[in-house]
Amino acid sequence: MVYRYILFNKPYNVLSQFTDNSDSNHRHHTLKEYISVDSVYPVGRLDQDSEGLLLLTNHGQLQHRLTDPKFAHPRTYWVQVERIPDTTALKQLEEGITIKNYRTRPAKVKLLSVEPSLPPRNPPIRFRKTVPTAWLEIMITEGRNRQVRRMTAAVGFPTLRLVRIAIADLRLDELKPGEWRDLNSTEIASLFKFKSKI
Repeated sequence: MVYRYILFNKPYNVLSQFTDNSDSNHRHHTLKEYISVDSVYPVGRLDQDSEGLLLLTNHGQLQHRLTDPKFAHPRTYWVQVERIPDTTALKQLEEGITIKNYRTRPAKVKLLSVEPSLPPRNPPIRFRKTVPTAWLEIMITEGRNRQVRRMTAAVGFPTLRLVRIAIADLRLDELKPGEWRDLNSTEIASLFKFKSKI
């Protein structure tokens, strides 16, 4: 079997799947509109309203390793939040937050001094002249459902825009929204280096 490893920059409002299984009359955009490679599947997911790096492969063992929390590979996000987080909120995010019935693992969090260079989102986030926004860089080692959004909301700074810029050593770099490329051999090897933390 020939294994494929694909890096895709998922645009906003695209489902992280190849088929639209919703019951509504509204048709959703899917990966099929962008990737014409048979039998590859997303490793983990990005919500419809999130953007950025998505890894796809037909290598089942790697898929398992990268979605199993015990292997704890890092994922890095640029997160635009409502208002300017203070040091207390940043420390809470770093130390871990209890959301519903679990506590998030410690994260690396920094307040960005300048807005990151990203293509404009379509549609843009809502603009409120009286409410400032800030950008954070957040690196987590688990990928629970809507985790980053729930973390920032829990400390009082709701997420407005969320872009995954890195999965382990793989970076967004020059990949534009809707573009994909195959990984090179060095990048593929880097994905197998994660050892179980449990």
